[in-house]
Amino acid sequence: MRQHRTPRLLCTLLLVTAAGVSAVGAAPQAADRDDAGPIRVVPAPASVEPGGSPYRITEGTRIRVDDSPEGRRIGGYLADVLRPSTGHRLPVTTHGSGGIRLRIGQAPVGAEGYRLVSGRSGVTITARRPAGLFHGVQTLRQLLPAAVERDTVQPGPWRVAGGTITDSPRYGYRGAMLDVSRHFFTVDQVKRYIDQLALYKINKLHLHLSDDQGWRIAVDSWPRLATYGGSTQVGGGPGGYYTKAQYKDIVRYAASRYLEVVPEIDMPGHTNAALASYPELNCDGVAPPLYTGTAVGFSSLCVDKQVTYDFVDDVVRELAALTPGRHLHIGGDEAHSTSHADYVAFMDRVQPVVARYGKTVVGWHQLTGTTPAKGALAQYWGLDGTSAAEKEQVAAAARNGTGLVLSPADRVYLDMKYDKDTPLGLSWAGYVEVRRSYDWDPGSYLPGVPASAVRGVEAPLWSETLSTSAHIERMAFPRLPGVAELGWSPASTHDWDDYRVRLAAQGPRWDALGIGYHRSPQVPWPAG
Repeated sequence: MRQHRTPRLLCTLLLVTAAGVSAVGAAPQAADRDDAGPIRVVPAPASVEPGGSPYRITEGTRIRVDDSPEGRRIGGYLADVLRPSTGHRLPVTTHGSGGIRLRIGQAPVGAEGYRLVSGRSGVTITARRPAGLFHGVQTLRQLLPAAVERDTVQPGPWRVAGGTITDSPRYGYRGAMLDVSRHFFTVDQVKRYIDQLALYKINKLHLHLSDDQGWRIAVDSWPRLATYGGSTQVGGGPGGYYTKAQYKDIVRYAASRYLEVVPEIDMPGHTNAALASYPELNCDGVAPPLYTGTAVGFSSLCVDKQVTYDFVDDVVRELAALTPGRHLHIGGDEAHSTSHADYVAFMDRVQPVVARYGKTVVGWHQLTGTTPAKGALAQYWGLDGTSAAEKEQVAAAARNGTGLVLSPADRVYLDMKYDKDTPLGLSWAGYVEVRRSYDWDPGSYLPGVPASAVRGVEAPLWSETLSTSAHIERMAFPRLPGVAELGWSPASTHDWDDYRVRLAAQGPRWDALGIGYHRSPQVPWPAG
């Protein structure tokens, strides 16, 4: 029977499950002493039922899958993860018994949920949909020793704790944003980040594709956006852009990890790269120079010109055709050079364009100062100290049907410095250590917002000071998994003292994966 635990009881169960100990502390049976170690999973599962002996992966283990393309693909993905470190063949097959069984079928979980049952004879992961099966595989990875993530043969043994995990997400929108405009990141760099997001069951990759410093996606009808507008970046580097084929490659790769790409074209502000590429988009018809600084709020599309809306229509049409996901982000933040009346007029004309091409509008929370389209999502990026009036504007829109994605900058902006000595990042929203990024509740964060209006959370990573994958990883880890847990795990599991122990156990896994992370003093990292 599924059991919901209080936070501290859940922590206790996570620690005893691997030894096959009952919840009341009975001694393990002799057959159960083949200890797989404590279960320390991030995000915290919805339900953990301890019991039974662990399963050991050996040379004879097979990965059994349903005879479906998705089942075979997920089985192949799991084999690719396990083979290098275990040295085992791990054939993926639709026949046999025992081993690791991946099943898509009836399960007491939602579309992204799964049930994992482990015992001496094998491990079975059952899910209603492929996404849930994939998420269950991520949990299985964390149930194995961290060395399983290495790309050379390790000594093992490879034990999976006995017990049952029944799990599904709290929110359907669990996102991370990567700013590829301030500094450009290659397809391979984006794919590396996608793999890291997938490990923590994040299901949205928000790509910030345009800004003052660079335009990063090819648009056939306005080619200079990419070739000229994408030719630089912060500090004056060479910049870059994605061809349509490269963008589709990113989208396909993300989909193989069950992430939806949410593309963003920021407007009417943050548009200098576009304005520099096409003079006619400026009210005076004069193109400004390309921009490589970091100041904000100085640029704006010309709201009164029809060519502006021809431009928007073309860009949205071409980008929507490349993007199978349902969401398209139109930005809308820091439009300080656009009057409020012009901003409202612009959004009133642009939101229907997004709908015309079959997408749902997402905008930064300034969108709530207009009339958000039916079904639109507003992404809140304010601070704890944001004015009550601004918060109430967002809350009023939420009460009127606008969904919210929460990204409070002084909680989950991953580019904020951890402390004054952090060499990367910014600090305009303050310093954000690991506990601060984790220790808040999306369901009650904004006063006056119905809990039902909160669609999820997103961790943005702006790149003014970041230009390499190592930079991304240093700022994202260890904070990113905490945001993922806020989006996935039940509120009842939320407990800092429990979480910091589970988070510490991720350190050796990141070492094995080659992820360079910030060793926050708030987390009891394992020695060595």
